[in-house]
Amino acid sequence: MKVRPALWGVVMAVAVIWPHDLRPPVRVAAAQIPIQLEEEIADICIQVIRDSSLYEEGWDTLSQPQFWRAAMHLDPEVVLVNFAANRQIVDTLSLRSWQLSSDRKKKAYEDSLRKEFDLGKKDEIYFTTGRSHFYRYEPILRHIDRSLTIFAEEGVDPWFAQAILLIESPGRLQYSTDGAYGAFQLMKAVAKDMGLTINDTIDEREDFEASARGAARLIHRVCLPKTRGILDRYGLEYEESETWFKLMVLHVYHAGARNVGRVVRKINPKEGGAELITELWQTKGRRFGNASQNYSQIILAAFMELDQLLERKGIICPPEMISDPEDGSVSPRAMELSSLSEFE
Repeated sequence: MKVRPALWGVVMAVAVIWPHDLRPPVRVAAAQIPIQLEEEIADICIQVIRDSSLYEEGWDTLSQPQFWRAAMHLDPEVVLVNFAANRQIVDTLSLRSWQLSSDRKKKAYEDSLRKEFDLGKKDEIYFTTGRSHFYRYEPILRHIDRSLTIFAEEGVDPWFAQAILLIESPGRLQYSTDGAYGAFQLMKAVAKDMGLTINDTIDEREDFEASARGAARLIHRVCLPKTRGILDRYGLEYEESETWFKLMVLHVYHAGARNVGRVVRKINPKEGGAELITELWQTKGRRFGNASQNYSQIILAAFMELDQLLERKGIICPPEMISDPEDGSVSPRAMELSSLSEFE
């Protein structure tokens, strides 16, 4: 990487805030999932979260996050043939060839898979295109840095900020099919309730800081209380620092408490934990479909992919740049060195 003359003497490092970092091992070999790095990631100190609990609790061994990690490295012209039940990849196809195939050929192909793998009529087969064009993390490291500070100021665990930025619309300002918009994909009515101005001339969802504060408030005022209520209804024990609880909160953020509540009612859980999350991945409701099931799977995959990117880059933060884990405050020196760009 070429370093511009003006940047000599500037420390290139990644500062880690919040007590999540134990430098987890990389479980996927580079030969299996190659990393495509930008020419330049950052010339400043940047904060990100390294969450070792994902590895300690075995989330990295589950087939669903592994599937999404593979998809994140494949061209959108590649189709992954996989089973809904466990996201097992059984074949890869050319998107163009598949689209040009007749309905008769497609059905014959699916029937052959059902026979080969002894699938029932209700066992779904998915055809998922590659996602390398969408999940690109190098360009949004500065935005993650900025969001962690904002969430901490709002009294919300910055883990949520990083999770949302990694999967909602990395580095893009775009509308979802449901009308969500901005870096944190807020619906218009929700954004207004969280204090953002949206009218004929202004949409503060376009402003990164306003959008981040709106998302933090939504989690604090709605998602956390609603998640507690859903779990309390079934007498489930939980610690709010646990990964599975945080994934539940983000399911509420994405699908809404009512939809998550309906699916949990179908499950009728006797205990919480990772088992409840994996049950959500297998259970659908009226407005809790495939995209909702995928949400926390992709979050897990995204955290692991970011870990691998940083691991391969070999970036280490000097002690003076690390935030205080006691209160999540950001080092003034770190912020002094930051020159964060606007969300693009």
